[in-house]
Amino acid sequence: MTSFLEPGVWVRHPKQPDWGDGQVQSVIGERVTVNFEHVGKVLVNTRVVTLERIDG
Repeated sequence: MTSFLEPGVWVRHPKQPDWGDGQVQSVIGERVTVNFEHVGKVLVNTRVVTLERIDG
């Protein structure tokens, strides 16, 4: 589900906590590009992974 995702939103990958926090760069359908602190840009398929939004 990508309804809460938009560029600029901060997220975490629930199965990859060592990647650190990530900022959403783009959202195209189910594909979300996130720039994570420790691994850089990653293309995430939200059908497979539910990103956790970081509020604050």
